[in-house]
Amino acid sequence: MKRNVVRGAMAVALAGAVLTGCGDGKPASSSPSSGPAKPSQGGATAAKGSAVGAAGSACTLPAAFDLAAKWKAKPVAPDAADSPLAGLGKQGPFTMACEMDAKPAGNVGFLRAWTEDAESGTPRAALEAFVGANKNASKATYKEIEAGALPATEVVFETYNKLMDESKQERALAVVTPKGTLVLHLSGLDTQEQTEMLPAYELAKSSMRAAS
Repeated sequence: MKRNVVRGAMAVALAGAVLTGCGDGKPASSSPSSGPAKPSQGGATAAKGSAVGAAGSACTLPAAFDLAAKWKAKPVAPDAADSPLAGLGKQGPFTMACEMDAKPAGNVGFLRAWTEDAESGTPRAALEAFVGANKNASKATYKEIEAGALPATEVVFETYNKLMDESKQERALAVVTPKGTLVLHLSGLDTQEQTEMLPAYELAKSSMRAAS
């Protein structure tokens, strides 16, 4: 019942705000790299839509990947340094560069691409810096994977949602390319929405390649 009551309000808030973990909460914890990330549920596959990341696409990123059908990508312009919202587009060393909206496909949530100029280092270190900057993140489990053609690290973690008074599952992956470092982060209204959007995330992950 609570989910149905607050769903509409959360949809508006999620569409208009960057969920970067600025509130109080437990610090992120890391498990050994051998710990398994939680698998996708249901085995569903997403129909392919447009691609994003390459020059000439909706967002130019260090890596390119396919979006699920009906998902809409748009670049995120940085706020002015003196804007009260200037910090919302930053998480650790990363800056939000692109937001891919699931609402046209029927879900409340986003894939967000965060970038850093670093062309060296490991995906694991990059992802730990990203998750560690979220004060609401906990129970982080990391796994070394292949994201399409690129070596990557993936993390599954939880964040506490004050409005819903519950924790929700999120996930992200990081890749390092000659054009910089990319973190791709999936976040939904709650764990159910995140689960429903997993096929889109898996499509992006499996199609990841260095941007041309």
